[in-house]
Amino acid sequence: MAPLDGTTSLVTGASRGIGRAIARRLAAGGSLVAVHYGSNAEAAAQTVDEITAAGGEAFAIGAELGVPGDAERLWQAFDEALAARGARPGVDVLVNNAAIGSSAPLAGTTPEAFDRVFAVNVKAPFFLVQRGLDRIRDGGRIVNVSSGVTRIALPETLAYSMTKGALNTFTFTLAHELGRRGVTVNAVAPGIVDTDTNAGWLRGNPEAQANAASYSAFDRVGEPEDIADVVAFLASPAARWVTGQVLDATGGSHLGSRPLRERL
Repeated sequence: MAPLDGTTSLVTGASRGIGRAIARRLAAGGSLVAVHYGSNAEAAAQTVDEITAAGGEAFAIGAELGVPGDAERLWQAFDEALAARGARPGVDVLVNNAAIGSSAPLAGTTPEAFDRVFAVNVKAPFFLVQRGLDRIRDGGRIVNVSSGVTRIALPETLAYSMTKGALNTFTFTLAHELGRRGVTVNAVAPGIVDTDTNAGWLRGNPEAQANAASYSAFDRVGEPEDIADVVAFLASPAARWVTGQVLDATGGSHLGSRPLRERL
């Protein structure tokens, strides 16, 4: 049996990038996957098509995050989609992946931009879990997608970095609260990953590629599948004794400086 056979997963922001890779990986493990999208229904449909073409099961659900009533609308769409498929209600694996960036330092961050990034990256997953507690099955898994910027200072993404720090706190506190139900709660912290979001400055730019790769101990940029495999581990029965943790998936970014001879 595949490790996730008979389970149902919900991945937010799964229409592309890391979310798409996570959805594909969980489906490959045997889970029925709800592919959430905020606005790009076409991209979400492509994710579903890729999963079904590989022999997996998935369906798409749309709900904008960071607006009033977002959690209720998302769960309603999820419930209705399961009922339409004749699947049993509830969810075994919830992956809070959806997020937006904020590329401004302290002096350049407006109150509106600050509120928006916190609404999507912190408030939305908080209330998605709150409103979904009666749907998350005992022994289930919650995985929050954090970021390496919680330990690597990047002043130009200060507000975004703060949201991911909040998500880490949410992770270990929630793990303590839900432990008696056998629900594990963990976070995965990626570094620089080759996604559509980073394509504008990363792809087709050898200098930027080399600089980004130099952050990692492996001297390469991460791929979405690198992150998806870590999430799949946390979602699996093998991670039953792991909870309240932030797993660094930055490829060893900023573990130390390069030898002096390489910098001269």
